[in-house]
Amino acid sequence: MNERSYPPAAVAWSIWGLGALLYLIGFYQRIAPAVMTDRLMEEFAIGATGLGNLSAFYFYSYVLMQIPTGILADRWGPRRLLTAGAAVAAAGSVLFACAGDLWWASAGRLLIGASVAVAFVSMLKLATRWFAPRQFALASGLALLFGVVGGVIAGVPLRLLIEAWGWRPVMGVSAAVTAMLAVAIWLRVRDDPAERGYRSHATTNHPGGAHASILRGMAEVLSFRNTWILLITPIGIAGAVLTFAGLWGVPYLQQVHGLETKTAAAITSLLLIAWAVGGPVLGSLSERLGRRRPLYVATTAAALAGWALIIFLPLPVWLLIATLLFTGFVSGNLIIGFAFAKESVPARLMGTASGICNMGPLLGGMLLQPGVGWVLDRYWLGATAGGARLYDAAAYQAGFSLLVACIFVSLCLIPFARETHARQMR
Repeated sequence: MNERSYPPAAVAWSIWGLGALLYLIGFYQRIAPAVMTDRLMEEFAIGATGLGNLSAFYFYSYVLMQIPTGILADRWGPRRLLTAGAAVAAAGSVLFACAGDLWWASAGRLLIGASVAVAFVSMLKLATRWFAPRQFALASGLALLFGVVGGVIAGVPLRLLIEAWGWRPVMGVSAAVTAMLAVAIWLRVRDDPAERGYRSHATTNHPGGAHASILRGMAEVLSFRNTWILLITPIGIAGAVLTFAGLWGVPYLQQVHGLETKTAAAITSLLLIAWAVGGPVLGSLSERLGRRRPLYVATTAAALAGWALIIFLPLPVWLLIATLLFTGFVSGNLIIGFAFAKESVPARLMGTASGICNMGPLLGGMLLQPGVGWVLDRYWLGATAGGARLYDAAAYQAGFSLLVACIFVSLCLIPFARETHARQMR
């Protein structure tokens, strides 16, 4: 073996792919409550606010873990983080599946969110070492694709399994699959190609001792204006997708448009697929343009228009689906934001910057899922079905107005970001 050669594509993608599988599982767990809203409301006797909070417990811990995850990815390496994350996620899934009340169910969701939070930043770290720099945006986009595959599995397939076996046994099987992934990651993944005798794509290696301190690194990353802008911007853009596809889209399509649960789940899965396709396409396009900001602004404006049409106009179902597909596609621009954020800080701080900026999309889910639920309960007229609350079109329009407001803020912020011209700061 030539030690100076870069790793073969098959080797690099297989190692990166195991990290991507944990991200897939994390996304699956993120979206899963959307197809069991009626079961969870009935099981734990909760309304929209309670359901929004139960789902958001995943986001609470996920967001809190992003900063330490970025630092640990820089210091300890992805292999240990991914292995531990998969093992703890399996334990959290067992806890959720066996929960006897809302407290234990929330604890399980909290544990799952904290553990799978290591996946995305670890994947980005692996990408910087196993792939050439020009492939970073592609790897980031494909990461979103893996995640959305998990989201699609959490749509119609999960609903069919739940109808056949019940949500608790299905979550138990999910735990077993996650535990097996932990073993596979430990056996296969390596932090750097040098550990396999290949040449690393990393420009420089920064061992843990090279970092002056955790707080100093965080302070340095937060001293860049772009960090703040690229942290806040995805709250609205990605948060809208996660809120609609991840929790409230299915009951909205059922209760307002009169669709069956499986049909509604299929439509939200299409939204996620469009989101996944948009990620690598828009990321690669920004690479070719050699500029991040103009495309980010244009696609955010398009997402704002798309959601406004969906929420405020009485669209027929076929046009609603088409608009959701368009809106999901342009919302894949968060991949531009990840590359933008990485390039906006020195290379030695990429992990920390990625962890901080990855908080944005999850903050969107964390704030908007329970926020929409709170508004829905304020507009609830008292209707129920099988122990689950029913909401009318006016209630959903009021709740989803939060999505439009947040995306508008995002659109106002992006023009103030400093252009990187798709080049990494040294």
